[in-house]
Formats: sequence, structure tokens, C-alpha cells
Amino acid sequence: MPAFIYDEREIAYKFNDTHPFNQQRLALTVDLLRKAGALPPAALRAPRPATDAELLRVHTPAYVEAVKTLSASAPDPESVRTAGRFGLDTDDTPFFPGMHDITATVVGGSIEAAELVMSGVAPHALHLGGGLHHAMPGKGAGFCVYNDASAAIAHIQAAYGAKVLYVDTDVHHGDGVQWSFYSDPRVCTLSIHETGKYLFPGTGGVHERGDGEAFGTSLNVPVEPYTEDESWLECFGEVLSAAIARFQPDVIVSQHGCDAHAYDPLAHVHCSMRVYQAMPELIHQLAHQWCGGRWIALGGGGYDIWRVVPRAWSLLWLVMSQQAPALQLGAEPQLELPQAWLDAWQGSSPVPLPRTWLDDVRGWAPMPRRQAIAEKNRQSKELALLYLR
Repeated sequence: MPAFIYDEREIAYKFNDTHPFNQQRLALTVDLLRKAGALPPAALRAPRPATDAELLRVHTPAYVEAVKTLSASAPDPESVRTAGRFGLDTDDTPFFPGMHDITATVVGGSIEAAELVMSGVAPHALHLGGGLHHAMPGKGAGFCVYNDASAAIAHIQAAYGAKVLYVDTDVHHGDGVQWSFYSDPRVCTLSIHETGKYLFPGTGGVHERGDGEAFGTSLNVPVEPYTEDESWLECFGEVLSAAIARFQPDVIVSQHGCDAHAYDPLAHVHCSMRVYQAMPELIHQLAHQWCGGRWIALGGGGYDIWRVVPRAWSLLWLVMSQQAPALQLGAEPQLELPQAWLDAWQGSSPVPLPRTWLDDVRGWAPMPRRQAIAEKNRQSKELALLYLR
């Protein structure tokens, strides 16, 4: 049985009441899975805090110390004065009380997921509290304090010496993980995202391919604003399939930000819930084809916490654990969400909740310049494939 890493305390990863990164989405997702009868207690595992040694595999000592100091309820003035040096004084990533302890637990949850899979205890593992992919070795960024994805990969390398394929489906480039392993030929990073010409963090061009012996192990597929399902999945599927055949990893670590959805307020891509069923299905298939089934999945971005994140992340788990309703959606694309979940949360939601697992896109207006966007994305895809064939 796949493992589901979760503790309600992870909701404490919270910058402030008005910040768009809102971990209430974890509670919404877990409740949806429970009301769908899809989260058996036997699958649940609690995260544990990462040790300093585990953090220091991917972060500098000065940065870890700064995070600890700024985690106090009233940090000393000198720490506050120097917070900018570590990227912890911005609107995106401001320091907050208890920051170190809760983020170390997020990191520990992703390491635990990796350990369960690599040790053979579980075939797959999901840690939705993770996916903080923007944090750099010495700097926080993009709502991310520590980089749990990089720490999980570093643990796999240290404990098992395995080759890792990292797949990032967040609409923002997976920059922190890419740069952490940019010169490491035993880690291949693949990120599909909205082009950095218009969106944070501004990186992720097709020319970023790795350094030295690792040239060719950094793969980026930047897509145009207003990209829709068909073009997104064409680019993702062809590049991922070619990458795994060329790299032949021992394990897949994937990040599942769901902010490429049309409803997400922080980006410009126009995908539907269909991609959040299709991408895990492909990753699942390839993990069994190439990696003995070994697959660790993490959360990530997603800022429409009511209409998008609970469905997208629930579909990820349903695919990973091969449960209905994911298996029914091909025959019943308008399969309805549990009424008990809708009743429980509609009173709190500022928008009407969707009633079905997938979006009914028949009422969506087609994007202008659809063909031009698809063709531009196809050009980016071909450049990404350049050294894979």
C-alpha cells in the first residue's frame, strides 16, 4: 500500500493571515479523501522533524542558523536587520514565529516518504505538505524556507546511492532543486512551467541544461501564458517519456504544484483538472516501467485552495493508490464529489465549490491564439528534446 505522510500540525507552515500560501488546503484535501472513503488509516504516516545534518546536506550552516534565530517570537534586532541577506524579509517569504520547527518537519516528512519507498516498505509515498522547491542553499524564496524536495533527493543519494529523476509540474520553475543538483550527473531535473519571461522566478529556459558532467540532465519546458490541456500534456508527456528512457533512474521524485489550473490567481496558464489526473497517471506508469515502481510525490503550489487544490491532490493520491473514482473517470467524466464534503466546506468557501472531480470545460471559452500558443510550446518542447533522442 502507498504511504500518505500527513500531520495536521503541518498547517502551521503559515506566513500570515493574508499570505496566498494557505495550508488549510491540506485539511480540505484530507477531508475530501476521507469522505470519498479513499484514505485508509493504515496508509497514514506522521512526518518527523529533519535533523540539522539532513538540512545541511542542502542548506548552508549560516542559513539554517538564521532561520532558527528568526523563528523566535521576538527575534533580536540584529537578526531582523540581516534577514534580507537570507531572503526572509520579503512579502513572499517573511520570517514567522516557529518557522524552523515547522519547516524542519516538512523536510522530515519528505525524507520519510523517500525512506519508505527506497527501503521497500511502501511502493509509493505522497507528502502533500512538501514541495517547497524554490528555497536555495543560503536563501529562502517563493514561499519556501527550506527545500524539502532537495533534502529528500540528497537523502536518497546519501543512503542509497541511487539515480534520481525529479519531475516538477508546478506552474513556477523548480529553480531551487535544479540549481542544487545542476552539476550532479546522478540527478536529472525536469520542470514544465509557465515561461519565466512573465512569471516568477524568471528562470527555466531550455538553455539551462546542466553543468560539466551533468550537461543534459537539466530539462526545462517553458510554456506560453494561456496554454491549455492538450498542449501542456503533449509537452509534458513527450519530454518526460524521452527523459526517463535516456536517464534510466532508480526512482522518481515528483512535485505536484497545481497552479497551472485556469482558476489559479498567481499564474496565466489555462489548464483544467484533466491534467492533474493525466500527469500522475503517466508518472505512475513510467515508475513501474523504469524504476521498479519507486515513486515519491510531493505537494507544491496551488492558490485556489477551494476549487482546485483538494481535487487535484486527491486525484494524485487516487491515481497513486489505484482507487476509484480515479479509475472510473474515463467512463464517467462528470463523476460527482462526495456531497458530505461539499456540505462541510461550502459555508466557508468564498466561491461556489465544483460538484464534480473533473471540470466541465464545455462552457469554457477557448483561448485566443490557441494554435499560435500550441506551436510556440511545440518549439520549446523540441528544444528540450534536443539531446534526448
